[in-house]
Amino acid sequence: MHVVVLGAGYAGLTLTRLLERDLPDDVALTLVDESPDHLVQHELHRVIRRPGLADDITVSLTDAVDRATVRVARVEDVDTDERTVFLSDGSLSYDVGAICIGAETAFYGLEGVREHAIALKRLEHAARIRSAALEAFGRSDPRLVVGGAGLSGVQVAGELAELAREEGATAQVTLLEQFDDVAPNFPSNFRRAVRRALENAGVVVRTGTTVTDADEASVVLEGDEQLPADVFVWTGGIRGPDALEGARPSVRGDLRLTDRTFALGDAARVVDANGEPVPASAQTAVRQARTVAENVSRLVEYDREGGVFEPRLESYTFDSPGWLVSVGNDAVAQLGPAVLTGRAATALKTTVGAGYLSSVGAIRNAADLVQEELRFAGGR
Repeated sequence: MHVVVLGAGYAGLTLTRLLERDLPDDVALTLVDESPDHLVQHELHRVIRRPGLADDITVSLTDAVDRATVRVARVEDVDTDERTVFLSDGSLSYDVGAICIGAETAFYGLEGVREHAIALKRLEHAARIRSAALEAFGRSDPRLVVGGAGLSGVQVAGELAELAREEGATAQVTLLEQFDDVAPNFPSNFRRAVRRALENAGVVVRTGTTVTDADEASVVLEGDEQLPADVFVWTGGIRGPDALEGARPSVRGDLRLTDRTFALGDAARVVDANGEPVPASAQTAVRQARTVAENVSRLVEYDREGGVFEPRLESYTFDSPGWLVSVGNDAVAQLGPAVLTGRAATALKTTVGAGYLSSVGAIRNAADLVQEELRFAGGR
């Protein structure tokens, strides 16, 4: 019997490690990803300002898993009816599969934005943003623009503002959001705290502002306003992966796409057991992986031992303990109704990051991350 996990992001790696523990030893388990490494995506923005952090947030997949076979290849298509995955180097079949291949940046048909903006999905993107910013700092009146004020955009804007300060550059960092507030999908007290942190960092925040195009020197806003931009970073949304033709298929609480294929993490639009849409985030991906691990185990047991009725599957319910976002050297955390900022929030974010690395077996990376954060905290 063969279980296949496609994608080694938060959902895929967590699911694989859980299945290694839960599945019988004679069930083959394969983890497929186009990279040999797992990237701690929620810390990627840090690399813009601190390139040395790249090693701390990168974990070798072969080190992170125990008995699973790691196959480094790009997923090009998935035939869920035939339970076949088509890869850049061949194909493989599965008895039970999980699609966790994440999402890509959405440009919404704005070809000028696609051509001239830099997204932030991979380490090379962070390096490009850093290089472009440092080059811009050498010009008079440098302008850096970030499109999209979700958590990713907030963190990028904060890093760029802090990088400018460290480099002694009088750069203007502008954060654009088409909705009426930053972090628009989050509670109002969290949004207010995030906006204050951005403004305290020197970021110019423009909400209710829609990007319609871009060229090599400016971002075009609704009403044909030309906003000068030496650097343009786009974090304006996500779309499904190319292997799913850009779609994010909808799944309900049991996270089952078909009878033996699950979809979770950013690759899917999840509606939980309460009928509520679930935000795409690292914490939801990890929690969804726990539900899918249980459901895969039940299906594997049923298929191996037989029975009259298929097993009842667990349903995922979204229940977030809180939210965390960094803004340069500051951070904002929400735990229940309480909102924390400053050192308490920064310490909490560091703890969460180190805790996640430890959970995937990267103990040394976790220790190095904490040491790096403490070193910079001491200089604040």
